[in-house]
Amino acid sequence: MMLNRKSMEITGVEDVISFDTKEVLLETTMGILTIKGEDLKVNRLSIEKGELEIEGTVDSMEYSEISSYKRKKESMLKRMFK
Repeated sequence: MMLNRKSMEITGVEDVISFDTKEVLLETTMGILTIKGEDLKVNRLSIEKGELEIEGTVDSMEYSEISSYKRKKESMLKRMFK
């Protein structure tokens, strides 16, 4: 649930891949979820319950397949070590 693009509660969270004040990258039961915005902060996280609460200005949310995320990550590493 998102409230006025200022806070959101997410369920189905399996892992937090990375986060900073501009982007939160999550592995969820529905795939990879990328949340972009400003002044993002994780207020509450319970991997056991699969819940996450974020505050800040949310500009966008995008789901992608886990396999496409892994391919993208792998190709970046290959380019770095060529």
